[in-house]
Amino acid sequence: MTAPDRAAPAVARTPEELARIRAGLGRTALVPTMGALHTGHRGLIAAARGRADAVVVSVFVNPLQFGPGEDFERYPRAFEDDLRACAEEGVDVVYAPGVEAMYPGEQIVTVDPGPLGDVLEGAFRPGHFRGVLTVVAKLFHMVRPDVAVFGQKDAQQLAAIRRMVRDLAFGVTVVGVPTVRDSDGLATSSRNVYLSGAERTSALALSRALLAGADASVTGPVGILGAAREVLDAAAAGPVPVEPDYLALVDAHTFAEVPPDHRGEAVLLVAARVGSTRLIDNVPLTL
Repeated sequence: MTAPDRAAPAVARTPEELARIRAGLGRTALVPTMGALHTGHRGLIAAARGRADAVVVSVFVNPLQFGPGEDFERYPRAFEDDLRACAEEGVDVVYAPGVEAMYPGEQIVTVDPGPLGDVLEGAFRPGHFRGVLTVVAKLFHMVRPDVAVFGQKDAQQLAAIRRMVRDLAFGVTVVGVPTVRDSDGLATSSRNVYLSGAERTSALALSRALLAGADASVTGPVGILGAAREVLDAAAAGPVPVEPDYLALVDAHTFAEVPPDHRGEAVLLVAARVGSTRLIDNVPLTL
């Protein structure tokens, strides 16, 4: 439940303003976002609130993680609504820097995601994870959180951030929160607002495919992928086609595709376009 009578959070627009506010906080949890907050973000904030004395939510649409022709310019921006949501959820600080504050000059030094950045989302969005890791690293330095909370819907992103934290010795505990879904099963996403009614109906094939794959988990990787692909193939032939970029069953840590005899943790992922909107979803499995 929300608490509309909570005080408005402090707002910092520059690293200097943030540093002054941060000095008065105790154990701090960071929830990095690009704004357009929805119920999934509220779940992240709730998870953060239970792990720290103070919660900082960053709101920054990061140009470094968008490629040519992607939706940087039209990405939903609703800061006043975001601020109200943060107040309702008991957020202490909202860090909302402009591009000039985050990138005061050309960003020459960036964070290389390694092999994880070249597959799946990394293959379809070259440079995306380099941009994600670079901005997250900068936020970690600016906010100095004890805990950082991310959604498992962006499973590959979460894995890349965990690897960066481990390999570069960031003193941050990374927490992953299970995917939040709307009542119809669609994973919550800021990009869902792009969908028309008919497109949203078609987009439900993503979660149905994942559920079909999960239900077939006892049959092993080949059966899982076959069951999920059958749903996607039917959706591709529908009146509002679902156009998959990939369907993959991968190792939960390396994101390499699993062999047919795989046993243990895995993640079933899908990315697809519905109309002009690109959506991703996934479900963790144990084989």
